[in-house]
Amino acid sequence: MSPTNRTVVVTGIGATTPLGGDAASTWEGLIAGKSGVKPLEQEWAAEQAVRIAAPVAVEPTEVIPRPQARRLDRSAQFALIAAQEAWKDAGFEAKAGEDTSVDPDRLGAVIASGIGGVTTLLDQYDVLKEKGVRRVSPHTVPMLMPNSPSANVGLAVGARAGVHTPVSACASGAEAIGYAIEMIRTGRADIVVAGGTEAAIHPLPIAAFGNMMAMSKNNENPQGASRPYDVARDGFVLGEGAGVVVLESAEHAARRGARVYAEAVGQGISADAHDIVQPEPEGRGISQALQNLLDRNDLDPAEIVHVNAHATSTPAGDIAELKALRKVFGDDADHMAVSATKSMTGHLLGGAGGVETVATVLALYHRVAPPTINVENLDPEAEANADVVRGEARKLPVEGRIAALNDSFGFGGHNVVLAFRSV
Repeated sequence: MSPTNRTVVVTGIGATTPLGGDAASTWEGLIAGKSGVKPLEQEWAAEQAVRIAAPVAVEPTEVIPRPQARRLDRSAQFALIAAQEAWKDAGFEAKAGEDTSVDPDRLGAVIASGIGGVTTLLDQYDVLKEKGVRRVSPHTVPMLMPNSPSANVGLAVGARAGVHTPVSACASGAEAIGYAIEMIRTGRADIVVAGGTEAAIHPLPIAAFGNMMAMSKNNENPQGASRPYDVARDGFVLGEGAGVVVLESAEHAARRGARVYAEAVGQGISADAHDIVQPEPEGRGISQALQNLLDRNDLDPAEIVHVNAHATSTPAGDIAELKALRKVFGDDADHMAVSATKSMTGHLLGGAGGVETVATVLALYHRVAPPTINVENLDPEAEANADVVRGEARKLPVEGRIAALNDSFGFGGHNVVLAFRSV
């Protein structure tokens, strides 16, 4: 196989999410149908129209030493925790160079964020106004930079092949993983640490999303508020956290005897060119991303048995995605078990693609699809276009090679679809 078309595999996973402080507890929560959505208890929440969110289950200061945490935006804290878990899970004992099985010049990092260090920016502006210039932290700029999570992960693992930060709203995390796959395929790197992170549970983003009418206002029933495909869905619930995978060329993984979770088949990317916020209602851009995935990669639609859908619980977006799946795959869509894990985690914005990639990989590895919770009355359009996994987890075929998709779409019309296959 030529160095420009190398097979890429997943050898490590890590996460910190509203369901758990690591990948294992997050997966356990997903399979159990657990919701991470809670009432906001901060004083500022009382005046908000939206008073619910999905914060991480384990505060980062319980994992990262406080002196280090003070120099990192919350989004970077999440990314570092997830990346360190994934790095260790892949079997590495130390950063590249110190661990002699890793050449730092052949190691990359691609960690995305849709919004970046927004909490640092807004909090330090409050310090400036209330306490004056001299009290503003000298770490503010390195903390608020959108590339701060990726840079800090790159420093932690010793990556020198390239450290990158795609920013494409809610498609950012998936785009980061797609970019990482291409880095390995084209020979730029042998290993890439990739994923997404977000930390935007703050009064300004919540007020802004709420005034856009994009978020659920079901404050009386937090755990039932994120309800993709239900006829009564009324918007997404904001979550926070990070998901990271270690991607590696199959040859490199085999040489060191690494455990392989799945093959990273490839990506499909497109743009709607429709609206800065609203999805194209018929899913044309999504259809194009799916078709690009099929055209550019060795993937048989008959292999695809599971889809981790973007499905944010918005009236328009959920159905457009399912229409696209039906348009591209036709009758093959009937055997694809569709899960909407945002029903449990909330919407992690730029972190969603990372966390949902972890979920997709584990679904293949364990051959079980997580449920979509809170679907009390399935939208007829959803029922007509897809097989939605509801209520309880569902076993996937135990024989043969199977594949799964992870869909991510973002404001601005960004569409990214990732494909993974069992090994």
